Amino acid sequence: MSRSLVTMRGPMDAQPSTVLVVDDDSSLRLLCRVNLELDGHRVLEAPTVPDARELLGAGGIDVVLLDVHVGSTNGLDLLDDIEALELPVRVVMLSGTSEVSAQVRARVHAVLGKPFTLEALAAAVRSEHSGRLPGR
Repeated sequence: MSRSLVTMRGPMDAQPSTVLVVDDDSSLRLLCRVNLELDGHRVLEAPTVPDARELLGAGGIDVVLLDVHVGSTNGLDLLDDIEALELPVRVVMLSGTSEVSAQVRARVHAVLGKPFTLEALAAAVRSEHSGRLPGR
């Protein structure tokens, strides 16, 4: 599986980015980290919204993969923070349900439904980092 991600990159693709994965599921964070690192990205992990806030405060993050529900916390709280601080990051919402409201879709750059393919994960990060704004 990982091999296909490595071969997906081409010379015209966007430069590697720094990606923050915000999800309380350690297995999902690991899956994202390993595969995105194989695709050339730097990956940080946050199991909680407060951890994510701290990492975002340090700067240097290009893309945030944000779960709708991070433990007992609503991932939209972090989205509110990103918008209020006008942080220069692109947010890809991760959702285990197909029901993501139009209002939420309008606030993020893309929605990636769980389970997702590794190809879809890599493509979402590459397209987000390259500046395309799907859904906006």
